[in-house]
Amino acid sequence: MNSDVFSAVANDTRRSILEAVRTKPRSVSELTALFELSRPAVSEHLRILRHTGLVREEPQGQKRIYHLEAAPFAELANWLHPFERYWRDRLDDLSLALDELEESEPADNRSTD
Repeated sequence: MNSDVFSAVANDTRRSILEAVRTKPRSVSELTALFELSRPAVSEHLRILRHTGLVREEPQGQKRIYHLEAAPFAELANWLHPFERYWRDRLDDLSLALDELEESEPADNRSTD
C-alpha cells in the first residue's frame, strides 16, 4: 500500500474533493466553487490526488476534468479490512458481555423501556 495514499486521504479538503468527484467528474472551476479555497489551492490538492492515483485528469479543450479512480480505494479497503474485522469482533465481545451482565442482574433492578 502506497503511504502517499494515506497522506492524501488524511487531509479534510482532499477527502471533500474526493467526495465531490465521486458524485460526478468535475473541473477545477467547479471544485473551486464548492470550497472556500483559491484556484491554486484546489489545483495543488488535485496534483497530490493525481500523484497518488486517486483521481485522473481528462483534458477537454481548455478544461481539465477530474474523475475518481477506484483502484487505490480497493487497495485501501483491503489494507483496512483486518482492522475492521478486529473492531467488529471487539464490539461483538462487548455486546455479549453486556447481555451476560443484563442476564445476571436481578429482575427487580432492570429498567423497563
